[in-house]
Amino acid sequence: MWWLAGLLLFIQADPTTEGLKALEDGHYDVAAAAFQKAIAADPKDYFAHFNLAMAHTLLHQDNEAVAEYRKTLELKPRLYEAELNAGIVLLRQKNPADAAPLLEDAAGQKPGEFRPRYFLAEALLDSGDYTRAEESFSRALALNPKSAEAEVGAAQALVQLGRLADAAPHFRNAAAIDAKYRDYLLQLGALYEQANQPAEAIAIYREFPDNAAAQARLGELLLESRKFADAIPRLEASYKDQPDNSNRYALALAYVFTQQLDKALPLLAQSAAAEPANFDVRMAYARALRDKRQFPAAARQFYEAARLKPAEPKPWTELGDMLYSTGDFQQALTAFDNARKAGDDSAGIWFLRAIMLDKMRQLKPAREAYGEFLARSGGKNPNQEFQARQRMRILEREIERR
Repeated sequence: MWWLAGLLLFIQADPTTEGLKALEDGHYDVAAAAFQKAIAADPKDYFAHFNLAMAHTLLHQDNEAVAEYRKTLELKPRLYEAELNAGIVLLRQKNPADAAPLLEDAAGQKPGEFRPRYFLAEALLDSGDYTRAEESFSRALALNPKSAEAEVGAAQALVQLGRLADAAPHFRNAAAIDAKYRDYLLQLGALYEQANQPAEAIAIYREFPDNAAAQARLGELLLESRKFADAIPRLEASYKDQPDNSNRYALALAYVFTQQLDKALPLLAQSAAAEPANFDVRMAYARALRDKRQFPAAARQFYEAARLKPAEPKPWTELGDMLYSTGDFQQALTAFDNARKAGDDSAGIWFLRAIMLDKMRQLKPAREAYGEFLARSGGKNPNQEFQARQRMRILEREIERR
């Protein structure tokens, strides 16, 4: 990638001749020593300074290389090869701000050359000048449409400009030109996720059937998209390949959503054991146990979830609903009281409280609960409101008769 330009000049001085041959033979340290001798003999020999810079570049002595390129340009302003090479080395040093002016002048000198235009685009991208970077990458691709690197660079600039739809074809082009750039499509998939475009991300991840991480994420996205049956084979494969708790929990949820509770429950039990302080796992386990009608075990998990997040009303609300359905009214009322303390003072809770108190023949509390329900419902639950008004009238007569 780090192309270097050379000058073809005929020099008769022995150190320079020795240095050029050493460069050609790959003996860069020998070349550097020879060019240093040439400079000692003539400090204004810009060609010796340039070739010493090349030797330092090839030795990855970047600070020394930049200094010699700058000296070359001091002696021979706007020398194309020195500007190009200096810009490349400065990019390698993560110094795009200093590289950009040199590369811009080099590109201006040779507008038909791909290399200065491409490296200028890289410098602009690294400097955060995304609009000009995208323009330069486009011009570079016009000069060399088969550059996968330029395609990726154009894609990155467009992403930074918020133009994901325009960036996507460049990711595709890079992968088509050179297979080693295919993994950049995974970055595109992640960008689609960030842009809340799960369908596009799913399509990308389907293209990587042998990539375990991509398949795991595909399964999760299918799960989130409620494509449960499609998600299960991916999640099963991911869990088999990497049986960690994240994959286990995702697979368990897929089983839950496809009503395969017998498969889900052992996985949820393992997930809860592996992460006992995970609120979401506890809640999922509790709901699955409830749906399997294993009520005492479900209640324990709801209690554990509530202990983990005392200020969260959901465990108490769902526990109350379950206990209500099993006829354990006293415990259900306690659960709903805790839900109210945690912030859920909804009409639904008051309606169930009223029904339970009514059935327990606690007439005044039941009448008050029906009244609280009506105050909160506000016409949103007409059938229940009709029932509440009827029961209130009956309860009032019964209370008066006592």
